[in-house]
Amino acid sequence: MTRRPSVAGLVSARAVFVAAAVVLAAVLGGVAAAAGGGAVSGDASGTKAANGTDGLVVDPPTYDPARPTATGTATVVSDGGGNATDGENATAGTYESLTAAVDAAEPGDAVELSGVFEPTEPVVVDEPNVTVRASETHGALVDGGGEDSVVVLEAPNAAIEGVWIHDTGEDLESQDAGVYVAGNASGATLSELYLTDAAFGVWVNGADEVTVADSRIEGTEAPRFANRGNGINLWETEGSEIRDTEITDVRDGIYYSWASDVEATGNTLWDLRYGVHYMYSDDNRIADNVAFENDVGYALMVSDSIEVVNNTAVANRGQSGHGILLKEIDRSVVRDNRLVANDDGIFLYNAQHNEVRGNLLYANGVGVHHSAGTSETTVAGNGFVENEEPVLTTTRDLVAWNGSDRGNYWSDARVADADGDGISDTRHRPAGAAQRLVQEHPAAAVFADGPAFDAIRLVESRFPAVETAGVVDHRPLADPVHDVEPYRPYAAAVDATVEYDSDPGDDHHQRHQ
Repeated sequence: MTRRPSVAGLVSARAVFVAAAVVLAAVLGGVAAAAGGGAVSGDASGTKAANGTDGLVVDPPTYDPARPTATGTATVVSDGGGNATDGENATAGTYESLTAAVDAAEPGDAVELSGVFEPTEPVVVDEPNVTVRASETHGALVDGGGEDSVVVLEAPNAAIEGVWIHDTGEDLESQDAGVYVAGNASGATLSELYLTDAAFGVWVNGADEVTVADSRIEGTEAPRFANRGNGINLWETEGSEIRDTEITDVRDGIYYSWASDVEATGNTLWDLRYGVHYMYSDDNRIADNVAFENDVGYALMVSDSIEVVNNTAVANRGQSGHGILLKEIDRSVVRDNRLVANDDGIFLYNAQHNEVRGNLLYANGVGVHHSAGTSETTVAGNGFVENEEPVLTTTRDLVAWNGSDRGNYWSDARVADADGDGISDTRHRPAGAAQRLVQEHPAAAVFADGPAFDAIRLVESRFPAVETAGVVDHRPLADPVHDVEPYRPYAAAVDATVEYDSDPGDDHHQRHQ
């Protein structure tokens, strides 16, 4: 049975609301006068600045191996098939030319490298089950000389291990890559690679079940993101895995196009446009990654059934400036992520039937930006802590986020928990009439902390009969659900007054060298 509000409650609500309206009329009169007579003191533009960082927020992982100098030597080793006898490993030949050694390898052979190779054309592995490996990790350097892709895989189950691959061509339309995995090279394994000065680090072109692991990719010195390729470009791949890889100084760290059943875990992504970028890619999982100091940490677009779990996004502040972007994403889960000091922690744009649970949204410009047709979203168990604005929404409906018996923790909520069950007895309105007033009259922002706005917030929280458009949490949590102390240094390091530079230039590229 629906419980009707009491007459006394309605009268009290109406009285407070009328009082607030009277004060607001005076406020808006002052705003209009200020708009006509000069600038209002403070930032009353109503727009969010495009911010960046000056200096480091998260220390990027550094790597500076000794560059090999010896003349290259490639040895073909058989594992018992091919040229070996009696099941023992055997040396099939030693070559100064890497191309000659790879051409000599038979299925099941390994080509072991040391020193420096400078092939004049792409090195093509076209026999199955061939492994190209360095005798010691990054003790072999293959220098492409700034032309074309450096290594091309054109047979299944090939592997490249521990090799330093340097200086690809710069033709993005030709997909110049450190390693190009052709459509007939399913089952390829790329491990412990060091890819430097690469237009694209790895391009997977229709091959399935490709693994990239324990590697590092550093892009080119092109001053504009538009002139760089992606760290790992996945096109029409299924069942691939990207894990424990560091990617920087490219356009997008990991780019998905028509890719499915891909797992990306344990990767570190920084100084990029987008750390992860999805387009038309369903049924994928992103877990345990760290993205920092990018324009966007995780940009997920036009895809379905994605699991985004236990990732970290710190100081992603720029022209877009989102920790996690869900644009036209359906039936996906965003759970247990840490979103710290981004412009927006999470941006929901025309996203349908998603779950946002258990995330920490701390010290962001906006905790969750809810926009443009987003609906049927369950938002529960999250911690909204010390964000400049917990929620920003353009909806003209009243949206109830949590469809369970537990809502979210709000550091700015007025909590009353008489029965001690951990759930506040009063609802919380993180976005309502006061916020809409500022959106429609930006100059009113200067009065947002004044008594009139406080009165409106009080009415919306305490009197359910007064319903206005925005977001409501019917069962806010009384106690914090996350420990923010480990993240306070990151939040403190962000300088929100520094403008973001969309053309990072050589200084951006060299900052962490």
